[in-house]
Amino acid sequence: MTAHTDTPGTVTAVYQVSGMSCGHCEGAVSGEISGISGVTSVKAVASTGEVTVVSAAALDDEAVRAAVDEAGFELVGRA
Repeated sequence: MTAHTDTPGTVTAVYQVSGMSCGHCEGAVSGEISGISGVTSVKAVASTGEVTVVSAAALDDEAVRAAVDEAGFELVGRA
């Protein structure tokens, strides 16, 4: 599991997502995950499949999975 506290009050988690191939894909995934309560920053990188999420508290993996599914991709797990 990759999750750590960056600054007081924030948690960073890195997820592996399959199927992203372009900037549009990155935007779709980032947009859906950004809608999760507490998320303050999302960076998706299609070339690696990694999505880095900064949030006020640890996120429920199922909420992240649902957001990724809604964007049309598959959450493989934490990177």
